[in-house]
Amino acid sequence: MTVCEASRLTMRVLAALATGPTYVSQLARDLGISRALLQVHLKRLQTVGLVSGHIEVSDDGKAMKFYEVMPFALCLTPQTLATASESLTDSADRGESTKKGT
Repeated sequence: MTVCEASRLTMRVLAALATGPTYVSQLARDLGISRALLQVHLKRLQTVGLVSGHIEVSDDGKAMKFYEVMPFALCLTPQTLATASESLTDSADRGESTKKGT
C-alpha cells in the first residue's frame, strides 16, 4: 500500500496520529469510528511500517495500546500524481466534497 492508495479513512487515521501518540480508544472516539474498524486500518498501516504500536500500563494497571506515526517520505512521480488525481476525480464524480467540513 502506498499513501496514494490509502483510503480516505486511513488518511484521517494518519493525520490524527501526526499530532502525537494516541491510544486506540481515544483515537476511535476522535475519529468517530468503532475500535474494530480502527484496528483494521492500524494493522494495515503497521504492516507497511507507517505506524508503530506499543503497550503502556496506566497507573490503575490497565494496559493501553498507543500508536504513533513513523517518519516517512513521499516520492512524487507522475504515476503517484495520476493515482492521487484519480481518487480526487472519483470523489468529485460521486458528489463528495474534497473540502473538509463541506
